[in-house]
Amino acid sequence: MKLNVAADIYVRKKRDEGLVYSWPAGYLAALCRQVGDVSLDQITSREIATFLEGPKTSPSTWLEKYHMLRGFFDFWLARGEIDILPMPVKRTVSDRPFLPYIFTHAEIRLLLNGARNTRKVKRSKIDHTTLRTILIFLYGTGLRVGEALRLQEEDVDLEKGAVSVHGNRFNRSRIIPIGLDLRKVLEAYAASRRKEMNDPYFFQDKAGERLSYSKLEKMFRRLRHKSEIRRHDDGDCYQPRMYDLRHTFATHRIAAWIKHGANLNRMLPALAIYMGLTDFRSTEKYLAFAPERFRAQLVKLSPLRGKKRWRDDLALMKFLSALSDDSGKSRRLNGSAPIRIDPKSVAPTLPGHLQLRQRNDL
Repeated sequence: MKLNVAADIYVRKKRDEGLVYSWPAGYLAALCRQVGDVSLDQITSREIATFLEGPKTSPSTWLEKYHMLRGFFDFWLARGEIDILPMPVKRTVSDRPFLPYIFTHAEIRLLLNGARNTRKVKRSKIDHTTLRTILIFLYGTGLRVGEALRLQEEDVDLEKGAVSVHGNRFNRSRIIPIGLDLRKVLEAYAASRRKEMNDPYFFQDKAGERLSYSKLEKMFRRLRHKSEIRRHDDGDCYQPRMYDLRHTFATHRIAAWIKHGANLNRMLPALAIYMGLTDFRSTEKYLAFAPERFRAQLVKLSPLRGKKRWRDDLALMKFLSALSDDSGKSRRLNGSAPIRIDPKSVAPTLPGHLQLRQRNDL
């Protein structure tokens, strides 16, 4: 069997199982381009090693590509298309945890101003209004990039100020409130789009089609480079990513709550629901990224340091149950009910209320 045919069959199988399977499909396509459309049994471990050692490949990306290819070749080994696995020796990676990059408010403004200047790039398939809007949206909601790109017209209710986020097989769907500032940005964007839309997706390129993740990521890297934003700490091999806007969103919200004396025992689990995290404890990691000037308040408020944790608070659990109540009116995906977050109870303190102080920041 030829490599191209094998890759197509494998990707279709994964998607039939309910997986989005976007970046793995991209890696398989890249492998096909590099080694050519040869028979599966002709691919060597040296060719796989060369592919894994591609330019600017971080240790974590190397492992992602390795495990993806291992699953691909295991699949065809079990079906008798190859006799041995053409996989090189697995690399040993340091146990040092990956630290996401947290953009400062000044850097967010640099990105937005830089996005405005991309209007001069005629060959780009993404116009400057779309780029700036999706950056504001990601920073103002903390959504995953894939979640934002999957949003359709019917998912964005600008009249009610609510967004229906549909997860994949690993993430439950949810309905989140958005603030007035962000709603105005989305209304302006919706009014600016071309009328003859080819796709039902909310964020579209110049041709009126769904935004491509790879093209958007490439444009963001170019924008970050021109804005001269880079990290200089121990994780300098991992330059700031578009996905780090999600981490920045959570960290900035927690910093604001600490500054205003909010009850983190209540807000951290609510933040987890808002962000679509499966484990409420996942948001506690963002406490470590809070600015140093909030350390005194952090000692008092952090559930990590308190004797009583949020999961032991019966009133809190009742509060979370109310947040998760589903009226059955919203669209369902993969058999799971979407989490409905009541704007009246949580929107004033949840991150949907993105406050940009100056109008020209938008």
